[in-house]
Amino acid sequence: MTFQIAVTSLPRNEAGIAAVLPLLGARLGDRLATSQAVREQHGATTTWLVNQPPDAVAFVETAAEVADIVRLCAAHRVPVIAFGVGTSLEGHVNAPGGGISIDFSRMNRVLAVHAEDLDCVVEPGVTRKQLNEYLRDRGLFFPIDPGADATLGGMAATRASGTNAVRYGTMRDNVIALTAVMADGSIVKTATRARKSAAGYDLTRLLVGSEGTLGIITDVTLRLYGIPEAIAGGVCGFPSVEAACNATILTIQSGLPVARIELLDTMMIRAINLYSKLDLAEGPTLFVEFHGTAASVAEQSERFGEIAREFGGGDFAWAVKPEERTRLWQARHDAYWAGTTIRPGAQGFTTDVCVPLSRLAECVRDSEADLAASGLVATMVGHVGDGNFHVNILVDMTDAGEVERAVAFTGRLNRRALDMDGTCTGEHGVGQGKVKYLAEELPEGLKVMRMIKQALDPLDILNPGKILVPDRTR
Repeated sequence: MTFQIAVTSLPRNEAGIAAVLPLLGARLGDRLATSQAVREQHGATTTWLVNQPPDAVAFVETAAEVADIVRLCAAHRVPVIAFGVGTSLEGHVNAPGGGISIDFSRMNRVLAVHAEDLDCVVEPGVTRKQLNEYLRDRGLFFPIDPGADATLGGMAATRASGTNAVRYGTMRDNVIALTAVMADGSIVKTATRARKSAAGYDLTRLLVGSEGTLGIITDVTLRLYGIPEAIAGGVCGFPSVEAACNATILTIQSGLPVARIELLDTMMIRAINLYSKLDLAEGPTLFVEFHGTAASVAEQSERFGEIAREFGGGDFAWAVKPEERTRLWQARHDAYWAGTTIRPGAQGFTTDVCVPLSRLAECVRDSEADLAASGLVATMVGHVGDGNFHVNILVDMTDAGEVERAVAFTGRLNRRALDMDGTCTGEHGVGQGKVKYLAEELPEGLKVMRMIKQALDPLDILNPGKILVPDRTR
């Protein structure tokens, strides 16, 4: 028997769903899918949470269609769940009370590029790789890189970040404005393209990270950057994960403008060597990259080498050629899938936390010890430049005892981060999987979040059951 982690189900509005489906079918035709396979593809996705499929999937093509669907669903109190490509990790796209999944794969146009202003406007179904391919010939790029080729609408909705966040920030810092369909079907633009504004509430930041619970994003205005003149990077091994973390802390505290600094533990290096056909020395390793002019990159690299040696780091193995760097970073991005090679047949269960940089080494060290004591097999990777790291536990889902130990470890990891004045999630988001930890992290803040949700979505139709513990009185 294979176990899945149960999540809260919500009461279904059977009459409302029965009323909405034929009306949507008449409007969308073959762009409304009700087959079991398609519905399940739009359920839990990359997670071990139980799959809760929607009742139908609407493949939309315009913002007006999204607004029309939301108005119809609001009239019948039917849930609406936005769907990008399904790379989220905490059950964000599940439909715990059934409803309609709005698939944005056909809204994938780059609407405008304003090279002189360093910004662009895209539909929510555009993926980060698609955008950067489009921008390449203009000498521009969009730096937020969560690893998966996620959609930019989904990245905005979950406040994604990734390997470049230490230098370029997260989606919170790089979304200038957006347009969203609200719970009543109205279409709202949150801001203009001006680089700063003091005009009223910051609606953009309110919707970025709201995980589709306050509005459904239909276009995003993004900050762009010039492609650096020079890029250099490589790998450096360390005697322990703690030493690698301490080298990272000093690198950041010294003001080195490192673009990426990623930690991979011994097990993770072993996995990517197998999966990506690399031959890195098996041990705790930092993947590092510098952006700038040729002179500044050389200076930064030299200074990092000095810091690494202070903590027992080995020789820095440079990857200067673009194809070498691409291979290296592709291996890092494939870490989730590479982990499965360590334990064939196991399912990867990944979770993340983020702590103040000064507590990073301690948190990672204690988490390593906890994994060993729990008898769990896991890999560890981290965007350690901003105190964020991930643990991917490789679980035999047919072993109830092992599943229980993995769940218990996850709880301790999240609470360890909270005890260090950190957060239960640096970039995965809350979804369903981290609802209880958010309640512990921000108990008073949660009350305010609930008031905002009640004001903007009084019928609780927008991605219900995510972020907030479901309120069954509504």
